[in-house]
Amino acid sequence: MVCHRKLWLFANNIQMEQSSDLVYEGKMIHESSYQQRSSKYEEIAIDGIKVDYYDTKNKVVHEIKKSSKLFESHVWQVKYYIYVLELNGIEGVSGILEYPKERKTEEVFLSIPDKERIAELLEEIDTIIHSDKCPEVINKPKCKKCSYFDFCYSSENEK
Repeated sequence: MVCHRKLWLFANNIQMEQSSDLVYEGKMIHESSYQQRSSKYEEIAIDGIKVDYYDTKNKVVHEIKKSSKLFESHVWQVKYYIYVLELNGIEGVSGILEYPKERKTEEVFLSIPDKERIAELLEEIDTIIHSDKCPEVINKPKCKKCSYFDFCYSSENEK
């Protein structure tokens, strides 16, 4: 939902997250904001997703984000996690988006129209990642905060 180019690069094993200071900062916020969670909630890895905090008792996915600037994509990320859990037989799941630096939380639920939209998005994603050509740079302000920024803009300058 944020960038087709990043999606294509990641899916084609060009991964920049491991060297990104911005990704590291997000990880530090995640680890330091809710330290008690790791003892009472589970980490789930299933069908290509990794839910860092899942409350099995109340069936709640907790997703921690650095900033709400990409709120819509965060909501859809949590909806997708719920979708995958439902596909694996875990019913009645909800989600909570948490922005500790902003002291904000948002509940997330998955509706039937959301499931239909996710099916459409999965088809679009499949088309993008199997394309022979990498999508163009989108050149938006959000690019400056992306772990692929140096890669995208240095390759654009080589053209």
